[in-house]
Parts: sequence; structure tokens; C-alpha cells
Amino acid sequence: MEYTSFLIKYGEIGVKGKNRYLFENALVKQIKYALKRCEGEFNVHKAEGRVYVDALSDFDYDETVERLKSVFGISGICPVTFSEDEGFDKLKAFVVEYMNKVYGNITDGMTFKVHARRSNKRYPYDSMEINALLGEAILGAIPALKVDVHDPDIILYVEIREKIYVYSEIIPGPGGMPVGTGGKAMLLLSGGIDSPVAGYMIAKRGVKIDAVYFHAPPYTSERAKQKVIDLARIVSEYTGPIYLHIINFTDIQLAIYEKCPQDELTIIMRRYMMRIAETLAKQTECLGLITGESIGQVASQTLASLAVTNEVCTLPVFRPCIGMDKLEIVSISEKIGTYETSILPYEDCCTIFVAKHPVTKPSLEIIAKHEHNLDEVIDELVKEALDKEEVIVVSAE
Repeated sequence: MEYTSFLIKYGEIGVKGKNRYLFENALVKQIKYALKRCEGEFNVHKAEGRVYVDALSDFDYDETVERLKSVFGISGICPVTFSEDEGFDKLKAFVVEYMNKVYGNITDGMTFKVHARRSNKRYPYDSMEINALLGEAILGAIPALKVDVHDPDIILYVEIREKIYVYSEIIPGPGGMPVGTGGKAMLLLSGGIDSPVAGYMIAKRGVKIDAVYFHAPPYTSERAKQKVIDLARIVSEYTGPIYLHIINFTDIQLAIYEKCPQDELTIIMRRYMMRIAETLAKQTECLGLITGESIGQVASQTLASLAVTNEVCTLPVFRPCIGMDKLEIVSISEKIGTYETSILPYEDCCTIFVAKHPVTKPSLEIIAKHEHNLDEVIDELVKEALDKEEVIVVSAE
């Protein structure tokens, strides 16, 4: 069966009351963005509480479905065909033809049911009557089929609107909320597995993502920087364009290395990363920070370490991976396509100055005292790093 239209189902948007149209408009915008990367032209529009995608030219079906599966807010993608309201006999013939085309090799014992929804109240039959009459027509034309209203092999959906939409497949979408409906936040993006997953998960709740990467040449190579850009590009397939702020962190790291205790290097470096990220976030009207931290995964992610790190922030810090183990995070990274890039063996600036025995239960009072060793240089180093930031707009190809 050749399809030229898709009915887009959404979940949470449907309960947004008087503001629902704002979320629908954001969903339409994100669908249009995703389909720009597909061959063909499409008309994305709202009608009667539904969102539709109509192909206006030749298109690649599989590619189009894959792009739609990357749009947050979509709960289901339904390839549909439709019939004009030309009388019920025409509709019966239409659904029988549909079943034969889509399920041409029906074997004895396959089961089905009709699930009708009548939004057009002028239609002469109600939903229950439509179910029964269309089911009867299908049984008469395809005797190998049986009816099972509880657990059928095939559910034939019939929506009676100004046109009559018929479909039997619902391809799962990613769910969540359309990007842009939940504000904006700054992601601390490294070259690892966790932070791209964290960005994906927060974006799924409708949050627009900017990102900051801390680069430390010559200790981190240009390949490490490119790896992070590539990760941002993969995440942008779901989030839309990402403004990636690249901060040269080398001089700050060296100062910390020279003036602070070795077992506190990671915690103090992390605190300055959070300070700089928050400064960028406030400059770009972000409402929070996002990290990929998970409790106990490394020394800087114990509860005590996270509490000390958090102390420098006034914006909320969102950690969607906080209660997940590594296998769960890896599973999501594989699903969204970031895993293979994340495991490329290029240095991350956080791994260069790692102490042999990092502190796992840091004292805020002691950490703050040792940070005073940096007083003579740190403000100027931070200012210089911010003044020389590089900003790249990263978007899916």
C-alpha cells in the first residue's frame, strides 16, 4: 500500500486545555524542521484536533518515518489513507479494498476488529454502528478473518471527519513534549556517554538546549573537540539547532593543578566549570543547567561531591541520569545514536588532571578554603576564557 499522508498522534498535549494550541503549534514547527532533511515536499497542518503530514511530491517513506520518530511530542505515527464522504456503501468497499491491499496474505485464524471514531456528528451512524457494519462487510469479503474485540491481530481504525481516515498501523513516536515549550537550559556536554543522554532526556520534556564544552588544548586534541561537535549534531536531530559554546579551560586547569591539593582537583575544576556554565546560561536566558551525573559513578559524583559542586550555582541543576546505572544510560545512548561516537578514544579534559586518589567526601569548608589559593589569578583567567569563547551553531545534516 502506498501512503501519502500521516496522522500524528500526541499524548500529553491533549490535556493542556486552553493552551493546547500553543503546544500543537510547537509540534507542527518541530515536524517541519525534521522533515526539511527529507526528500520531497510536505504540508504539515492542524485540523480538528489532529496534526497531519501530507506529502506533496515523491518522498522516501522509510526516511520520513525515521525523521518523524525523532520529534518530541509525537506519541504515534499513523500512515493513513482517506475516502471522501460519498455514502456508506462506498466506505464499506473502501475498507475491504484497504484490508486486501495491506493484508493480502491473510491466513485462516487471523483476527481483527474495527475501531471507529465519529467526530463528524452529522454522519448517519454512530461509532458502535460503524464498527458492526464495517466488520460485517470485511467478514463477508474476507472469510479467513475472524473477529476478536479483545486481542486482535489487526485493528482497523476509521475516523469520521470531514474526510474519512483509515489506518491500521501506529508507529511509536518518542513521546514527551515539543521542544521549545519548556524553556531553555545549558547542557555541560563532554565527550562521554552520559551528557548527551542527559541533554536528550531534558529536551524530551520540551526544553530547548544550548551546550558548553570545556576544551583543554594541547592536553585535549582537535579530534576530541570534533567528537563533541559530532555528539551535539546527533543530539540536535531531536532538539533542533544547538548553540555550542566552546571554552578554553587549559589555563584554569593548570592554575588549579599548581595551587590546590591533588585529591581535590576534580571537585574544584568541576566547580569552576559550573560557575562558567551558569554565567553563559544567564547570558543566553537559560533557566537551568544540565549534567550527565549519576550518583556514585565516579568520585566527583558521590552525594557529598555533588553537594559541594552544587553550592556554586544559583540556577537549578537538572541531572536526569542521577538514579540510573551505566547499563541503563548506555541503552539510551545506543537508542539515540550517540554511543558509537561517545566511545571514540579521544581525550576528555576532565581525565587529564585526575588524581590517583580523589576525595569522595569533600568538605565544603575545606574546598572553599583551598579555592582561595587561586584568588590572585582565577578571576582574570575566567574572564579571559569567557571573552575568548567560540560559539558554533550545530544542526543535523
